[in-house]
Amino acid sequence: MSGAATLPARLARFRASHRAAGDGVAAATPSPGRGAALAERLAGSVGGEVVDGPGGLVVRVEPPPLGVPLVRERLATLPGQPGATARLVCLDTETTGLGTAAGTLAFLVGLGWWEGASFRRLQLVCPDHGEEAALLAALERALPPDAWLVTYNGRGFDWPLLVTRYRLHRRAAPAHAGMLDLLPGVRRLFRHRLGDARLATVEREILGVRREGDVGGWEIPGRYLDFVRGGAAAPLAPVLRHNAEDVASLARLLAHLDARYADPAERPSSPAGDLLALARAYTRERRHEEALACLDDAASAWRPPIHGSSAWPFGVPAPAAAPVSVERIRAERARTLRRLGRADDALAAWEALAVEGGVGAPRAWVEAAKIREHCRRDAPGALLAAEAAEAAARAVERTRLRGGGDPRFDAALAARLRRLRRRAARDVSPAAPAGASRAPRRA
Repeated sequence: MSGAATLPARLARFRASHRAAGDGVAAATPSPGRGAALAERLAGSVGGEVVDGPGGLVVRVEPPPLGVPLVRERLATLPGQPGATARLVCLDTETTGLGTAAGTLAFLVGLGWWEGASFRRLQLVCPDHGEEAALLAALERALPPDAWLVTYNGRGFDWPLLVTRYRLHRRAAPAHAGMLDLLPGVRRLFRHRLGDARLATVEREILGVRREGDVGGWEIPGRYLDFVRGGAAAPLAPVLRHNAEDVASLARLLAHLDARYADPAERPSSPAGDLLALARAYTRERRHEEALACLDDAASAWRPPIHGSSAWPFGVPAPAAAPVSVERIRAERARTLRRLGRADDALAAWEALAVEGGVGAPRAWVEAAKIREHCRRDAPGALLAAEAAEAAARAVERTRLRGGGDPRFDAALAARLRRLRRRAARDVSPAAPAGASRAPRRA
């Protein structure tokens, strides 16, 4: 029998085996009244109420409010934050899988928002696959169109998944004003002292929060699928507590950023690496004065690494969890001074780094050469600085601190030296009359 002839038979056996096992094929066509029975059992186990709305039934749960003070005007001064008047709504989902394709369902959506200093939360739970339209309708009613959604990896997972579910129901996803995804900011700000950027790690290492008896994320899909297949509802109560804590952590993380990094009086007590990362975030927004203030705080907050660990050189990209060296902070400060047009201050900063020697000296001398040539129009001084960079690079290679050198840096330095030496040779050419001055050339 040919492969084409056997394919229908194989499909028939596959469907029959899944129907016999009571698997997802049978669950796709719920019996009348099934959703109501599941919703009542679920609401009773999680302390919620069953709401009969457009599209079917949804279980609504309101955890107790939390006191999470947030000074919006102050928070809005940090890079990447929405304006002080924007409405913030925290959002987190629990799903039946880790994908965002059609086979994954967001069965629980947790929301949180501020009313004064009080942080209120709302959870919407889908009691059965056939009631998903009701959950989506309830979520649409709960999200104000002018809200900024605060998520953790929501831009890459939670929101695309919800958009997919709305499309499957031939509906547009709810309108919102913007999305504040905290994951990229956490990676930028704290990667130097975190092993990973999971929310649980951030809670423990940054917020000082340790959950007791929390359900593991890998268990959540199985608990929900067991319930919709007729299992007990009680195992879903820890899932809702897990989601409520996730939403609360979004609020606490924002409050932490506000209190520790947006408040100039508290910021100097933060780790130097955090302040260096914050300064770079200000720089990306071209807010150089604020970046400089952060770098000054970082230099004051820096402490030598403990247990004899060596500082990471500022001229080389640091891996995650690498100690932050004071040289990297001072180098970033010198760059910021140059961006602010304070060339003399930047030159003094680079030369101070250069004369101290070490692995960063060659790059510091090169930066000094650039300022002397292009800002001061001091070609002889630029040549001396470039030659000092060459000597420093040789010294570094001899002590093997650089581990083999940087070919691009070496090539750029060699080209700079050739150009400055040609310029110096022209300026002292014997053809020129003694004591004659040459018109300055454009750099």
